[in-house]
Amino acid sequence: MSELLETIEIQTGAEPQAAIIWMHGLGADGNDFVPLVDELDLRGLSAIRFVFPHANTMPVTINGGYVMRAWYDIRNSDLVRRED
Repeated sequence: MSELLETIEIQTGAEPQAAIIWMHGLGADGNDFVPLVDELDLRGLSAIRFVFPHANTMPVTINGGYVMRAWYDIRNSDLVRRED
């Protein structure tokens, strides 16, 4: 059974009418983007729920197996190579 990811949720008002799921990059976590909510000009919009999930930690092959937050393993930087 899969477990839910840790997340940070921010609402810009009561009863949000929309949700934005903001996914971080390699090695980061959801905390990195939380300050951006205040920088967005959301005046005049309905309330929005921002969801900032944290990827689990895992060894990342391209970084020498270093354990870090990642959505998936990156084996190489060859964009043409098709790996599952």
